[in-house]
Amino acid sequence: MARYTGPKSKISRKFNEEIFGPSKALKKKAYPPGMHGRGRRKKLSEYAIQLAEKQKAKYIYGILEKQFANLFEKAHRKGGITGENLLALLESRLDNTVYRLGIAPTRRAARQLVLHKHITVNGEVVNIPSFSLKVGDVVAVREKSKSLEAISTSLSVRNARAFVWLEWDAAQMAGKFMSAPQRDQIPEKIQEQLIVELYSK
Repeated sequence: MARYTGPKSKISRKFNEEIFGPSKALKKKAYPPGMHGRGRRKKLSEYAIQLAEKQKAKYIYGILEKQFANLFEKAHRKGGITGENLLALLESRLDNTVYRLGIAPTRRAARQLVLHKHITVNGEVVNIPSFSLKVGDVVAVREKSKSLEAISTSLSVRNARAFVWLEWDAAQMAGKFMSAPQRDQIPEKIQEQLIVELYSK
């Protein structure tokens, strides 16, 4: 499956955010990468700012260009506010939901669990990370996988702050997708309107 495999610390420093989770490099070097990282940066054009925001969203959710463009088109056709629709579609991906439920510590780890058939949706094994969940779908750890150390460790340090659009059953190791999240419920610092403006050019 195609995915970003380049240097993660460099991307985190570029956006000054922990895109791929906690980054020691970001704490040590709180400035952009490259030989001119410490110097004065030239003022970015409107297009460059919009492009950077799209790139940041792609890195956060682990999606490549074609997938992202397809999701944007789907969000645009849906009606309503395109930017908010886009984020809701990104959040409804199976790999992202596995991460949000705390079954995996990162989205990349969640993607691996899905690919290796450790996750079920409504009782059926689904190994497609981009699988789009619908309201009422139940995402669970496969019975044979419940004893996996990686999963139990992640759940043991699961973020206590629950996401209101998800319902978690610790005893069953299963979560229910209750509704598409509203924009103010999604914690990621993404200026989705800039992405909409970029695609509108």
